[in-house]
Amino acid sequence: MEGGGAVADLAGNSPHDAGARELRKEGESGAGGAAAAEELAATGAPPGCLRPERDVSRVDHGDSFALKRSNALTNRQRGNEVSALPATLDTLSIHQLAAQGELSQLKEHLRKGENLVNKRDERGLTPLIWAAAFGEIETVRHLLQWGADPHALAKERESALSLASMGGYTDIVLMLLERNVDINIYDWNGGTPLLYAVRGNHVKCVEALLAHGADLTTEADSGYTPMDLAVALGHKKVQQVIENHILKLFQKKELE
Repeated sequence: MEGGGAVADLAGNSPHDAGARELRKEGESGAGGAAAAEELAATGAPPGCLRPERDVSRVDHGDSFALKRSNALTNRQRGNEVSALPATLDTLSIHQLAAQGELSQLKEHLRKGENLVNKRDERGLTPLIWAAAFGEIETVRHLLQWGADPHALAKERESALSLASMGGYTDIVLMLLERNVDINIYDWNGGTPLLYAVRGNHVKCVEALLAHGADLTTEADSGYTPMDLAVALGHKKVQQVIENHILKLFQKKELE
């Protein structure tokens, strides 16, 4: 895909329908499970690689370059420690609990076995990746303390860092970078944390990634560098951040 068509698709918004379908599949253990899946679906699409017009959580050759940040408040943002009846919570998987930030129930699950903290779902996503994708910072913090692997990659190389960058969750991004994760990790479509942050117009996240050494020359499969993408989408503040960073790099080189 080239030219104006690529730019138009990069700038396009994607619905969350596929994410809701995925959650319904995981919650089909009964009426309560289905209700919980709907509740989780309301917080946004689950993580993964985006496939335009088919799966909001997939990226294909730059055609749809981000999960659009949900306007729906998460349970923790609403001040809810428990957002569903206990019987319903019992039907949720450890991944759904992580995505919702249901810490007390998550702790109960983790006590059942040490291997659960890095348990993968059918797409290879871990509880940490889910929590990072939904911006559940306290859940991310606790999972890391419990031994969650911040370097884990899902089947299509999705990472906690990439999905946190996609959502613009700068505090989570910084927390993961403190664990020495690969800042330039790419998925099978060439998406990197910086490219996802630029696509989402997440200025603070872009600043944080650049400050920690993110590569400005990496191209998505569409051929866009981070600066190309910022210009194509008209993200002027992000452009300014990148330009300032490049200027600092040149000034540093001149002093060497």
